[in-house]
Amino acid sequence: MKTIIEPFRIKSVEPIYFNTKEERTKILKKAHYNPFLIDSNDVLIDLLTDSGTNAMSSRQWAGMMNGDESYAGSPSYYRFKDAVQNITGMEFIIPTHQGRASEKILFSLVGGKGKYFISNTLFDTTRANIEFSGAEGIDLVCEEGKHPAVPAPFKGNMDTVVLKKVIKEKGAENIPMVIITITNNSGGGQPVSMKNIREVSKICKQHKIPLFIDCCRFAENAYFIKLREKGYGKKQVIDIAREMFTYADGATMSAKKDAIANIGGFLALRSKLLAQEARNLLIITEGFPTYGGLAGRDLEAIAIGLEEVVDESYLQYRIRSIEYLTEKLHNAGVPVMRPAGGHAVYLDAKEFLKHIPVDQYPGQAMCCALYEEGGIRAVEIGSLMFGKYDEKGKLIPSKLELVRLAIPRRVYTQSHIDYVAEVIIEVFKNRKKYKGLVITEEAKLFDTLRQN
Repeated sequence: MKTIIEPFRIKSVEPIYFNTKEERTKILKKAHYNPFLIDSNDVLIDLLTDSGTNAMSSRQWAGMMNGDESYAGSPSYYRFKDAVQNITGMEFIIPTHQGRASEKILFSLVGGKGKYFISNTLFDTTRANIEFSGAEGIDLVCEEGKHPAVPAPFKGNMDTVVLKKVIKEKGAENIPMVIITITNNSGGGQPVSMKNIREVSKICKQHKIPLFIDCCRFAENAYFIKLREKGYGKKQVIDIAREMFTYADGATMSAKKDAIANIGGFLALRSKLLAQEARNLLIITEGFPTYGGLAGRDLEAIAIGLEEVVDESYLQYRIRSIEYLTEKLHNAGVPVMRPAGGHAVYLDAKEFLKHIPVDQYPGQAMCCALYEEGGIRAVEIGSLMFGKYDEKGKLIPSKLELVRLAIPRRVYTQSHIDYVAEVIIEVFKNRKKYKGLVITEEAKLFDTLRQN
């Protein structure tokens, strides 16, 4: 197989500031062993997130010059609206400054005490917005998704058998919506099959429960369906994406991911009544309905990014880049989530650092080791992010202890990725020397937002 090269040329560069291991040890200590508190200039390779860290294209930068900053009725909004409708097919499009703002509005309207939101896996900010409303989030990822080392084509799927049981147990009237996250970020960036989306939609319709899609990485998910699901190999990614949305009643999106923008998001709805209520909240929290907390230039960048992201040469390069790092680590014996996800490589921290118990946060210990040894910033997705406490204050650990290496879009080259692999392999070889961590201070409002 020939090397898959980046389907773009680099037009502008930004310097990386190199520091020593001794300097990074001091920086890490000053940051209280929390990578979120490290200044970005002190990071060599930043894989903390793929959210808003994308390199925008020359078309996007040119489009930003056309941004119209009118308070109401800007043509930039209508270009944005048309781009979102072209993919989702939904009538009511509400711009927000980022995805969590869409979630805040949505869950403020339909959430509340005694209600349950069911998902394949909720991300931490989504869960936090649900819990802030007084409701509870329930994750029902499929059995395959619970085993990082066991390959399966669609490990992000929702367990539909358990979904039926939970609906019966909680009562459909107490479930405002079911949410499918595509790809399943907290579950290893794993895709969801069209068959699963269709089955979940059918169950929701039977019980008159709205189905929403968290579509941050919809294009990556659609490309996986093209590659892995029977009957979709000859279909265009844009058409696969459109079909996914036909099964949903609404969608939230952080445009900082698969719209390849640096800021922005939206709430897409089919319900006119819910859209009216959402716009009322939008005005008092974000802005007027035709800009929603965004500048006109950002609306333009998102509209163009939504066109570029479904380009299949880009998606081939994007997915292959993640596979390349995953395969290199697996071949070196590093415990890694398989198969590769769409936007990130996930290390199995529980297996990687077997000697560190879960209540000493092996994922966070690994994040610290990666920064100290190679200046790489990653994020823990395990008991630090998702763990809770019982009534006695004892940790209820997460089902998975993962470290996510999120790859920004169109930012790093193969030599950067090779360097990342070398550092991880070196840390793995010396893994027994690393120690666990304890929490000395955390936010009291949500134990789901400790890292922030």
